[in-house]
Amino acid sequence: MSSRFATLGNDLYTGQRSVPVVQKSRIAYIGSGIVLAIAVFGLVVQGLNLGLEFRGGSEFRVATTALPATYEQVAREALGSTEADRDVNVTLVGNDTVRVQTDRLNETDSQSVRTDLAEAFGVPTSEVSSTFIGPSWGASVSGQALRALVIFLVLVAIVMSIYFRNWKMAAAALIALAHDMVITVGIYALVGFEVSPATMIGFLTVLGYSLYDTVVVFDKVRENTNEAFANGRVTFAQAANLAVNQTMVRSINTTVIGLLPIAAVLAVGAVWLGPGVLLDLSLVLFVGILV
Repeated sequence: MSSRFATLGNDLYTGQRSVPVVQKSRIAYIGSGIVLAIAVFGLVVQGLNLGLEFRGGSEFRVATTALPATYEQVAREALGSTEADRDVNVTLVGNDTVRVQTDRLNETDSQSVRTDLAEAFGVPTSEVSSTFIGPSWGASVSGQALRALVIFLVLVAIVMSIYFRNWKMAAAALIALAHDMVITVGIYALVGFEVSPATMIGFLTVLGYSLYDTVVVFDKVRENTNEAFANGRVTFAQAANLAVNQTMVRSINTTVIGLLPIAAVLAVGAVWLGPGVLLDLSLVLFVGILV
């Protein structure tokens, strides 16, 4: 299998085989437009599932050595008599800690929830911790991420305009970045993945992967088209299509190699560690790089 893939890559590079990407670009644009429309629809209609750090609320953690299989049901039933049942999110952290997130509760309700959870899981009240998280912290992270994004895009436009000596390539690279980011965020909205501060960091990291892939393709396009203009043997479209074919296998290999360790980290986070920074970051990287 690997030898045939290597042969295919060599044939694409030398031009013995060719995938008509440029010639069939209209199909690619239509397909991309449909995916973008679905992503935007998800963002507008469904919206993002913002984590507790962005919307604010109370969090409780129950440490127990005898975790029931129906821990989620037990936690929800314990909170049924309080105001906390308006918006409750129950997850498992590690193998022995239940995390319960609710709307913001006052001190009296928080103490009541701690007592109810302790009784439901059969542990002392000291084994149930409570934390209040305000939305201002998440808003601060969002503001910093937005500033970082603006600075990043400005620097990308300047550097690529200088490197390629062509502002159109810089503009195309920015469009590609926006394309990848909108689809990634749209998937988060459609599936309902929770957006945490670690997810925001992951979104910015995905931009770097997208830019790397774009630069690799554009660099080969520039090399081939300059040669085409010099000898006049092939058209611009043919030279550009050859460049895309020559970088296709490399892009696939780079993506697969990048996804393998991220998938391993994602599996470890999902199976053993539970919700947290590691799981949030690996999930957004997996989705974004795949996009």
